[in-house]
Parts: sequence; C-alpha cells; structure tokens
Amino acid sequence: MSIQAVAEEVADRILAADFIEVYAHHDADGIAAGAILCQAILRAGGRFRLRVRRTISADDIVHPESTLLCDLGAGLADLPESVMVVDHHVPHFEGAYHVNPRLAGIDGERELSASGTAYLVAQALGDHRDLVGLALIGIYGDRQEFTGKNREILNDGIANGYISPEKGLLLPGRGMREALETAIDPYIRGVSGRPETVTGILEHAVGEEEVAEDLLLSLLVLEAGGDVAPSVFSRLYGERYRLEREVVEDARTLAALVDGCGQEGRGGLAASVCLRSPGAVEEAFGVAQTHRRRVLAGVEGARPLDRSGRVYGVEDAGAASGVADCLAFDLKRDAPVAVLAPRDDTWQVSARCPPGVEADLEFILRDLAATLGGSGGGHRNRGGASIPADQVEAFRDEFIKAVAS
Repeated sequence: MSIQAVAEEVADRILAADFIEVYAHHDADGIAAGAILCQAILRAGGRFRLRVRRTISADDIVHPESTLLCDLGAGLADLPESVMVVDHHVPHFEGAYHVNPRLAGIDGERELSASGTAYLVAQALGDHRDLVGLALIGIYGDRQEFTGKNREILNDGIANGYISPEKGLLLPGRGMREALETAIDPYIRGVSGRPETVTGILEHAVGEEEVAEDLLLSLLVLEAGGDVAPSVFSRLYGERYRLEREVVEDARTLAALVDGCGQEGRGGLAASVCLRSPGAVEEAFGVAQTHRRRVLAGVEGARPLDRSGRVYGVEDAGAASGVADCLAFDLKRDAPVAVLAPRDDTWQVSARCPPGVEADLEFILRDLAATLGGSGGGHRNRGGASIPADQVEAFRDEFIKAVAS
C-alpha cells in the first residue's frame, strides 16, 4: 500500500474520533510532527492532548484506538494493533494504522522524516499546506537530505510561498556571537564554546556595517582544530530557508530551538513555538541556548572508555545525544561512536555512524541491549539504548566487537 493510502486511512480514523491522545518524541522531528497533526486536528474541529515524551511503552497506552504516536512506536512490536503510528524509524510494529516511509519503499533515513510523514497525514485531513515549514524541522533535526519526498515537500512549500530560499551562514542562533559560541551543528572544535576566540574572530570579520562572510569563513577554518572533520566547513555556508508562517523565520534556528527545548524536558514550550505562540519564543531561545552549552560542556568532559576511541562516557545524560552527534559527525572518525551516561538506575546509550561509515546501529543496539537486559533501536546510522548499570563494561566490549565486524 502506498504511503498516501495509509495516510488517508489514519486521517479518516482521526476524524472519526472524539478526542485524540497525541504522544510526540522529545526531539525536533517528533515535536514538529506532533504540532503539525495537532494543528490539523484542531482545524478539523477535533480535540486533542499533546504530550512530549523521551520514550513510550505499550503500558502507557490507555485508549489505543484514539492514541496517535509521532516519531514513536515503530520500534515497539507489542503495541496494541489499533494504535496510530506516524514514524520513520525501522518498523517492528505491525498494526494497520502505521504511516512509515520504510513500509512504502521510501528511505526513512534520508528522504522522509516523521514530521514530513505527519505533513502527508495533515494534507489528508485537509488543506494544511501552510504547515510545510514545520516539516523542515525534522529534516534538519534528523540530519536528513533534501532528496526524494523531502525535496517534493520543500518544492511545494516554495511554490506555495510558505518557504523562501536564500544564501547565507547556516549556524542557528539569534546573532553571530551566539551562533558561533554555541555551535553544535556543526561543532567547530577550537571555536565552539570559546568566547574569547569568537570575540577575536568577530573583531577581524566585522566591517563598517556587517560581518564580511567570506573573511569570517576563512577565520573559522584557521581557528578550527586539526581534528575537525572536513564536512564541517561545507556546512557553514549555503542555502537556507525562511519560513513565512512560523514565529521563528529561519528553519535551522527553529529546528535548533525546538530540539533544545525538547532535550531539556521543555517539550510543551517547544510545541507552543511550533503552534505559533509568539509569547513562547524568548523563553524557548534561552532554554535552547542552555542546552547547547550543556552539550559543549559534555564534549569537553567526554572521557574515552576504551583505547580505540569508540566508546565515551559523560556525566550528563541530557547532553549525551548531542555529544554523540558532535563526536561522530564533526570530528575525524573512521568508526561508529557510542556515548554512555548514567540516568537513574540505568545507563543511556547514544550511538552514531560518522559520514561514510556503514553499520546497522538499529540492529546492533536492539540486539545487544536486549541481550544485556535493556532495550534499544533507532536508525541504521544513529540510535539509542538503555542498559542496566552493571552491564556498562559488557556493552562497551560487545559494541566494539559489533562495529568492527
């Protein structure tokens, strides 16, 4: 069945319900997906409650026939079959109301995110083309590409006047100083988290009225550490997108803001921004900046747990995912990286494949975590797991073996 056909079936089920319990994953993609569908439900005269969660289990579902999971649920084989799932993770849930690009032969790693999938469902609910800007949040948040379905969604947004392309610096933030000091996507070792270095760069790069972008880029290359991945420099300048209907216009900045709030446990605040509440923007910027600084502190404090430099430990579980992104994507690596952090009586794992490195992290984490009494999953090139505290060394050893084979 085509993804459009399944989207229409889920849309019909949403419209038939008196009330929808919406659960969204706590990252940029999940929150954007939830916000897209909640706005579409509201416009259709429906009622909903949106809750943002780090994880979910079958035990959390009270009324499965009126429960909608966004960027959650695909990896849970034991969910009630009547639950509605809008996701792009590797599918293990076999219910009939599961909208997932992978089930339709579409690459869920690169070509369609959960927010993009939610946008397709929203269009099946009515004319909600103005929500297209929120679909870009998931593309950026999950580091996808503007190809395939993502490109179609982008082109529709541009054609309908809701997205405007332009050239410029790609670092998110409210100003150049904040963007450079708190840069984690990409992380620029030698610059990110170093106010004095940023001050020196800006003093040299600022002309009479504005920053000279070509000079700024040259200075960033000169100041960056020798272990910075070459791909970092290609992600500093290029095509960016202005969102004409959102309360934060720059798509990358909006994605960073939503993700930061979600990771800080302020998913409701992030959702408010996606639901176009101007009064939430200033507080959301502050929360997101706090999160980026936590990630930078985590990168500085990350300690290798093995000699190969493939497994690291950090103290702050709330920053572990961001630390894994920085270590794997923005520094020179030739193998997958896992970052472990204590959370309550378990340890959280965030694993990533650097660009050009192939490993099925979804399978590795799911299989290994289950063997050790935990749970895991995600995508081929990025995933997460939760393991018992007494299994950290066993996980480290087995993970290194798995990614080396």
